[in-house]
Amino acid sequence: EFRDAEIVRSRDPEILKDLNVVIDVGGVYDPETQRYDHHQRGFTEEFGHGFVTKLSSAGLVYKHYGREIVASQLGLKEDDPMLETVYLRVYKSFMEAIDGIDNGIQQYDTEQPARYQNHTGLSARVGSLNPNWNEEYNATVLMTQFLKAVELSGSEFTESVNYIGKVWLPARTHVKEALDKRFENDPSGKIIKLETFCPWKEHLFLLEEELDIVGNTLFCLYEDDKKNWRIQTIPVTTSSFESRKFLPSTWRGMRDDELSNESGIPGGIFVHMSGFIGGNKTFEGALAMAKKGLELS
Repeated sequence: EFRDAEIVRSRDPEILKDLNVVIDVGGVYDPETQRYDHHQRGFTEEFGHGFVTKLSSAGLVYKHYGREIVASQLGLKEDDPMLETVYLRVYKSFMEAIDGIDNGIQQYDTEQPARYQNHTGLSARVGSLNPNWNEEYNATVLMTQFLKAVELSGSEFTESVNYIGKVWLPARTHVKEALDKRFENDPSGKIIKLETFCPWKEHLFLLEEELDIVGNTLFCLYEDDKKNWRIQTIPVTTSSFESRKFLPSTWRGMRDDELSNESGIPGGIFVHMSGFIGGNKTFEGALAMAKKGLELS
């Protein structure tokens, strides 16, 4: 609808009142008149669907136009059930962080200082497009840099939609199949085998909830690009470096024959020093390592 619209950057009420859509300025949130600001006193709008982060203007636009944009990008009909799944997932994985940063909401409920800094996120990269204090600063420069930010943000949003709709969502089928066949690998059902490598962690957590087996899976086996097999531990959460169960401490940091001799399992390739992942030349070897890993600490 607004693909070819002219962009006007202003806070002048006299200019804003004649515009079709006003975003991030004006002090008004009113979808009926296409006003999407979040700075005004008393604004508390949230995305809904279980999300409680206060919306930025970007989040407001996505809330009202996200389904339409996702459907257009992926070629989906309005009644396609995939549309709602992608719409919500894009908010969770892409948009909510923008809302949180724009509203100054801490990502973690702690007053402790961060252990390290990260200036590589989208908001930081957009911010870096602002002219530096000792560079030329005028309306022409600002508009040029703003359009660069539009291009950067738009391309990454599009990439996110495409990834979720065309890569992430189709992987669910493979993870579901691996869970359905988990008892073929071990009577405990704690080891899954992916027949096709794909983005699996988030799907595993969601499917465990659906199947009422939260926390049951401990190891995931899959073939890597060299036709060897990996044994990967399951993290406590999708963003955690802590695993539900690590590979045995006596194997960590070992490679090749040293690992095979220590484990008693032929074909060993490596076990990471932290114990979150290992490798074997064959599926049978990887499965044996996983089974032994269930027994050892």
